[in-house]
Amino acid sequence: MALLREGHPGAVAAPTTFDVERLLRLWSDPLPDGPAAEDAFRTVYTDPVTVNGRVLTAADLVARARAVRGTFEQVRREVVAVVEDGDRVAVAFRMGGRHVGPYESSAGPVPPTGRDLELRVIDVLTLTGGRISEIVMVADELGALSALGLVQLVPATTR
Repeated sequence: MALLREGHPGAVAAPTTFDVERLLRLWSDPLPDGPAAEDAFRTVYTDPVTVNGRVLTAADLVARARAVRGTFEQVRREVVAVVEDGDRVAVAFRMGGRHVGPYESSAGPVPPTGRDLELRVIDVLTLTGGRISEIVMVADELGALSALGLVQLVPATTR
């Protein structure tokens, strides 16, 4: 098992065989036009790939990546930790930027706020032939929406 931690003082770095930066660039950097975008995703993902139990094609991933890029003025990302064990890789990262386009949260669409929006995400990846064939993804949307002032806890009433 290899562990890589970035962004923390005194962090320990060990080599990993899976290229996490290449993966995240697909989601943060501009994509080529036309079929080349799908081809870029097929170098990292199987086609189709299963994400949280849902089967997605390379075209679906391209559409999602373009939506992410449209949500943020400029996508920032930071890898927090990577744990690799055989055909499984867990990646914890932060992704965000100035919120300039709609964000499709699990609670519904969030219109642009112009404020900084940061998502903390953990992806557990299953690799087949060196490419991602399955993802279990969890994002801290509640924390992100709360930071934007869109979600507030209601104090418990006394009984």
